[in-house]
Amino acid sequence: MINDLIGKFIESKLHKNNNVNIHFKQRETLKGVFIFNDDYEELKGKNFWRVVSGEKLEEWKRTQDNSLARIFNGADFKRLTETN
Repeated sequence: MINDLIGKFIESKLHKNNNVNIHFKQRETLKGVFIFNDDYEELKGKNFWRVVSGEKLEEWKRTQDNSLARIFNGADFKRLTETN
């Protein structure tokens, strides 16, 4: 996916800081939250995205520790969907 489509999806009021399903082209779907850090715009421009996955989400909500996040390349995304 291109960075403009990803940005538009996650920056909407419905998805900002909410769980989304990230469907990849070559791996299993990941449930997580996109993180809006100081470097968000820089990463977005390069189509990289900082995401905290579901299993680390509770700890991240408690600590806001950005080392719990991983950076993914948006070119590997197939689509983004809402979680139930």
